[in-house]
Amino acid sequence: MTIPFTRWPEAFACRYREKGYWQDLPLTDILTRHAHSDATAVIDGERPLSYRQLHQASNNLACSLQAQGIARGQTALVHLGNVAEFYITLFALLKLGVAPVNALFSHQRSELTAYAAQLKPALLIADRDHALFADDAFIRTLDSVRVVLLRGEQGEHALEAAIARPADNFVATPTPAGEVAFFQLSGGSTGMPKLIPRTHNDYYYSIARSNEICGFTAQTRYLCALPAAHNYPMSSPGALGVFLAQGCVVLAADPSATLCFPLIEKHQITVTALVPPAVSLWLQAIAEGASNAQLASLKLLQVGGARLSATLAARIPAEIGCQLQQVFGMAEGLVNYTRLDDSFDRIIHTQGRPMCPDDEVWVADEHGNRLPPDHVGRLMTRGPYTFRGYFNSPEHNASAFDVDGFYCSGDLISIDGQGYITVQGREKDQINRGGEKIAAEEIENLLLRHESVIHAALVSLEDSLLGEKSCACLVVKAPLRAVAVRRFLREQGIAEFKLPDRVECLETLPLTPVGKVDKKQLRQWLAERTTA
Repeated sequence: MTIPFTRWPEAFACRYREKGYWQDLPLTDILTRHAHSDATAVIDGERPLSYRQLHQASNNLACSLQAQGIARGQTALVHLGNVAEFYITLFALLKLGVAPVNALFSHQRSELTAYAAQLKPALLIADRDHALFADDAFIRTLDSVRVVLLRGEQGEHALEAAIARPADNFVATPTPAGEVAFFQLSGGSTGMPKLIPRTHNDYYYSIARSNEICGFTAQTRYLCALPAAHNYPMSSPGALGVFLAQGCVVLAADPSATLCFPLIEKHQITVTALVPPAVSLWLQAIAEGASNAQLASLKLLQVGGARLSATLAARIPAEIGCQLQQVFGMAEGLVNYTRLDDSFDRIIHTQGRPMCPDDEVWVADEHGNRLPPDHVGRLMTRGPYTFRGYFNSPEHNASAFDVDGFYCSGDLISIDGQGYITVQGREKDQINRGGEKIAAEEIENLLLRHESVIHAALVSLEDSLLGEKSCACLVVKAPLRAVAVRRFLREQGIAEFKLPDRVECLETLPLTPVGKVDKKQLRQWLAERTTA
């Protein structure tokens, strides 16, 4: 079975192969090329895994799944945190030719149900440590799932047992390099989470080219403190870039200074990736007395996921004591980096430039016309590693792409004469809470399920730490406290970061001339109310 997806036009595919962007190698090559190496690939707490062991463990798991009827062309739902089993599972499924969607560990019932409804996965791999899988109630709602493996489980459904069981003459059968390898998650603005099909060819190029720009080598020791399943710490260059270079990935449960500083010192970490709120917390920890001597081995700090203020950016080299690299990318493809030899001014004030000569990036006005340099408008892009359509979403794709196949990301940017991008904001109705994207429509639809809520609007609030927070503006039949709103949303099974930071009850919501909720006016009112 071949998973359907929107392909690049043949002329583009030929050009990308001719220029060497697409090598027609499966993503499994990232690991199998080092299959006999005893160099350390992953450190999870006190548990190191060599490349040889990682390769063997993924073979074992793939063989065990194959024996249970999991086969090439099927899909899987994976819900694991920052643990070595995440990478073992990823490579096992790639070797089988099974395309997973890797849900973030913060996701709850609502998100996982949406992913399962779209993919109809035959396999679920999750963790008993997550509250959603403390019992089997949620698992029973996943009608398509035939095989379940759980980390921390005992007996026949134990993930650890399947990994430990020796592979019996296993032969890998990855999908062809031009086909779907796995699905990334969109941080889009619509209610239903959308899935992004990534092929071996496009993702492998993104990783390899990122390594070239960021200087990842066998000496790279990378701290993965952001969610391992997220596109940024997975491929920019992320853990997969480290594996390609035969470096070492050290896992951290979260990006807190109290956890990360000792890990950096203990494992002599050379590079890590953070979002701006985590940078703020690191700088705060140093200001309050934490020693940046623990960070002496750190050579490069990548910051992305949300816009980094110039003020914060300028403090990183001075106070953390390492080089800053800004990263502006998207799970849909396009990645921009400031270069390691860029001027201080460029690194502080821009979000970098595209990494591929065939990244076509331009700025559009509201009518779709090209704008000249330094004008603010909508980001439009296409290229050898930018997808051509969301999975099974023809209506959304019709509005997300123009007639020439350029993807409109919803970001508002300007591009200078040298191709460097400065992010100015978002066009779409989306809140970026410290790098976690919240689709306003999704939360509004859930709020309207409450018996007391008549109208609902979720809007962003500026925040010095997170960049943006969220406020639920409600018209209600009866008084409704913020704690009750959050409790109700938790009962709907959404991730904690999507809960409104603030709740305001109003008599009416302001409307635009065409009858839509005027969120600009709401944000202005909230800002004035906060100031007052």
